[in-house]
Amino acid sequence: MTSTPPARDPSGEGEKGAFVREMFASIAPRYDLANRVLTVGLDERWRRRAIRVLAPKPGGNVLDLCCGTGDLVFGLLRTDPTLEVTGVDFCEPMLERAAARARAHARDRARFVAGDVMAMPFDDASFDGATMGFSLRNVVDIDRTLRETLRVLRPGARFVNLDVSKAPNKTWKRFFDLYFYGVVPVLGGIVGGSRRAYAYLPNSLIHHPDAEQLRERFTRAGFSQAGYVPLMGGAIAIHHGMKQ
Repeated sequence: MTSTPPARDPSGEGEKGAFVREMFASIAPRYDLANRVLTVGLDERWRRRAIRVLAPKPGGNVLDLCCGTGDLVFGLLRTDPTLEVTGVDFCEPMLERAAARARAHARDRARFVAGDVMAMPFDDASFDGATMGFSLRNVVDIDRTLRETLRVLRPGARFVNLDVSKAPNKTWKRFFDLYFYGVVPVLGGIVGGSRRAYAYLPNSLIHHPDAEQLRERFTRAGFSQAGYVPLMGGAIAIHHGMKQ
């Protein structure tokens, strides 16, 4: 299965989708290394926390949206090898790296599918849970993505989204912003191989909703019991909601 490029439209949304795909393709070879360096390894701890919030049932079928090279997919399988985990992404080079990792570490418990998270190639009520890591800032339409995620979940299933957020404490936010907007583009450019990409990734937070606004958008999309867990002084947030 191959992904279909987003259509061009007057609003520029198609251009954003194409840009994001090309950007992630350019950093795919060193993406995992850059993540570990830029977060000093904390990204793995945050993923483990997100998986605990998801609390997948044994033997469940879990979907990871914008899976990239598969960090959350493999984290889920390490937590519970009985799970069946599907990763979906529209960037082929990322999926190729994820598939290579799966052959070495996950065998037949992980599969990877090319697709757009705003129009996924899955039937209604297909999954017992869903995750997304550090990607919701990059989608063309957050609300459409949330509604599409709700569609593919079974009743009682939970969606957990891990991402950078806007720290509510001004002092903490000032220090975080110095690192996120000042250091990340430079260090990411060196380690990840594209300063342009690592300048875009921090800037994608500027127009992203804050934690409380995103919780409200979960609710508006149809999720019940929407909430979030702040980490790192609120600079990282784990949002969650359930399909009734």
